[in-house]
Amino acid sequence: MIKNKWGYAPLVLLGFTLFNTACAQIPPVNIPTGQAYVNEERLVERSTILFNNSKYLIPLQDLDQLKIASVHFSSPYAMAFDSLLNKYSKVQAFDGNAYSGPKTLIDLSSDLKWYNTIILQLTNADLNNPQVIDFISSNQRLKNVIVAVFGGGEVLSKLSNITAPILWSERLTPVSAFYSAQAIFGGLPVTQKLTRTYSPQFATGMGFITNKIRLQYTVPEDAGINSNNLTGIDDIAREAITQHATPGCVVLVAKDGKVIFNKAYGYHTYENTIPDRITDIFDLASMTKITATTVEAMKLTDEGKLSLEATVGDYIPLARKSNKNGLQIRELLMHQAGLIPDIKTFEKIKPSDYSTDSSAAYPTHVSDHYFVRKDYYKDVMFPDMLNSPLPTRGQYVYSDVGLLFMKEVVESITSIPENVYVQQQFYAPLGMQTAGFLPLYRFSQDRIPPTENDQEYRHSLLDGYVHDPTAALMGGVAGHAGLFASANDVAIMYQMLLNRGNYGGVQYFKPEVVDLFTSKQSAVSRRGLGFDRWDPIADRHYPSKLASPQTYGHTGFTGTCIWVDPKYNLVYVFLSNRVHPNASNKLGSLNIRPRIQDVVYEAINKGM
Repeated sequence: MIKNKWGYAPLVLLGFTLFNTACAQIPPVNIPTGQAYVNEERLVERSTILFNNSKYLIPLQDLDQLKIASVHFSSPYAMAFDSLLNKYSKVQAFDGNAYSGPKTLIDLSSDLKWYNTIILQLTNADLNNPQVIDFISSNQRLKNVIVAVFGGGEVLSKLSNITAPILWSERLTPVSAFYSAQAIFGGLPVTQKLTRTYSPQFATGMGFITNKIRLQYTVPEDAGINSNNLTGIDDIAREAITQHATPGCVVLVAKDGKVIFNKAYGYHTYENTIPDRITDIFDLASMTKITATTVEAMKLTDEGKLSLEATVGDYIPLARKSNKNGLQIRELLMHQAGLIPDIKTFEKIKPSDYSTDSSAAYPTHVSDHYFVRKDYYKDVMFPDMLNSPLPTRGQYVYSDVGLLFMKEVVESITSIPENVYVQQQFYAPLGMQTAGFLPLYRFSQDRIPPTENDQEYRHSLLDGYVHDPTAALMGGVAGHAGLFASANDVAIMYQMLLNRGNYGGVQYFKPEVVDLFTSKQSAVSRRGLGFDRWDPIADRHYPSKLASPQTYGHTGFTGTCIWVDPKYNLVYVFLSNRVHPNASNKLGSLNIRPRIQDVVYEAINKGM
């Protein structure tokens, strides 16, 4: 953390999650850092009060149903406020000053037609304009309107006729902007009531209390960690890049439900053209196993629709004629079903199986100028799965095929494609804005660090197309690979799991289901159900030498990992594209991911 003798640093230089080089343009104002930030945050908390919240609009819920706009006028910290809003949901910013010339606030209301939720940032000066009051009054009849107002108590008298929720902060500072933005989504609680009367509508004792229901974004000191003790992360990340273990990476750390570190390093490629950003969308590879397929299995187990003791044949009719008929769901998830690690992929492709152009005969998009024929998975890959041998049943053999079968199982139960189901049931309601399969349908390539430059089979740079060859031939959606996401989205999902199924005021599955799947289940390996876990063999230091035995998560072949440690209330995310331009094991041989994780534990143990 950069700090000058006054304990303040320019906003653009800050090293914690809110304000690193990857953040959207935030004005270069001075804000406190370290403990000074925490002290200011406490002052803000004591002077922030919520009114008119009888309908419990704040904190916002049902994020997948909201289309949110943020409107500002003279607020000096509007960009910082909006940057925090966008941690939780996609929020479009509107500059109200653009409607002070030929255009009016009536035009602004028209431009907000397609948004059902409007967040206004107001100062005392803004409320001297009667058109602003009229704007609030007219829109609160039609939409969800939230007023975040900053300044002395005199601002309240100007809002006496407003029925929409009013979040008032007496302090007009960068920290109050951050606080209010997070309070709107439940990243921070509102804890105070008025201690004096300003008007009949704003009298002593008034104020609504809210709870923290989502991640908070703050400085390490807010979680009892000295920022200086995390600088080792920078050193290890730079080492990874210098040693060509990966062209770039993103690291995120959440402690006690607070994101205290989120930083991007390096570039998308070794040509150093596009810098990595914390909002970049990475190929998660085998993290898909737990971030998509396993959480879907957890939900279906919770609902009583999936039994871990049932067999593959119970859910997949074609399996009943194969040696897979009697394999238990539990065995698949523990990698003890005896399945081979994978099936043959591109080496089995015949010239008639693919085309450089899409058509009705070749609809499955594998990569640039590579399309596989219709029903290739059904005709070739699925039979290969069904006909594969079972040489090691009862032993632990890590297998992608087991999760390929799990995709078939969960889709048979839901009758919904896996990519659609997890988007609807998890990613959208959780506020995970980037997570999903097939990212090129939603995002531009410059947001996605490329993986391998595959000159052997696909003859193209894989940028936005899944790296895993089996998942690629399935069109990018598979049970073991194919998911893409940003670090923030990964953190949201695993904070939900750390909360034992609860996030944003929603219980996604019962706590005991989370406990079951994430705890050690195997007598012959360290595995849980779907989840990888802490290794009891001490000299392996897996996933890190300081991780507790409660730790669960997963790694990904592309150079990714997620680890949750309930003992330390910790979520650790590392995302990279270490397979660019070709697969290398340097990230592993240099122990980059475990060493960064160790720095975090050491910082926790040192405390303040």
